[in-house]
Amino acid sequence: MSERDVDQQLVARAQRGEKHAFELLVTKYQRKLVRLISRLVRDPAEVEDVAQEAFIKAYRALPQFRGDAAFYTWLYRIGVNTAKNFLMTQGRRAPTTTEKDAEEAETFDDAEQLRDNNTPESVLMSRQVAQTVNDAMDRLPEDLRTAITLREIEGMSYDEIADFMNCPIGTVRSRIFRAREAIAAELRPLLGTTKDQRW
Repeated sequence: MSERDVDQQLVARAQRGEKHAFELLVTKYQRKLVRLISRLVRDPAEVEDVAQEAFIKAYRALPQFRGDAAFYTWLYRIGVNTAKNFLMTQGRRAPTTTEKDAEEAETFDDAEQLRDNNTPESVLMSRQVAQTVNDAMDRLPEDLRTAITLREIEGMSYDEIADFMNCPIGTVRSRIFRAREAIAAELRPLLGTTKDQRW
């Protein structure tokens, strides 16, 4: 049974009034949804509030869910729209800080412990690369940032992203290509590479 089938069964049970089924979906997708929202809303306390509001909206809209898209694609769409609405009510349009989130920081610490050959210079370089990538992503137009986030961070397929963003797959490919090019352009000076080189 595929993940989508499992989700569909849980949704069907939740639609019949089984609250525990929806709680299982929340448990399954809470971390991913929080990570997605944190790319748009930078204050961790606000991220939690927006994620909770998104789950409440999803629960209320559950009777209208027909399964045309995967449950998590539908949920992410609600999450992104909730985050955008939150930013609009705050008079903000884009993230204002570029601090790495706690999860990325943990990843770097774990990576350092796994590699004995890490020198202070290589650790610093890894952090500079990560900061440059985060800064470059923050400067991307919203459509490019969403596409690259869904692909590289959430691991969604091109088809899923096209469904999520409600656009043709060719547009998704173009947005991801343009986002990668913009990020690569900012990394080149740091890595000492030229436009025709890959790293």
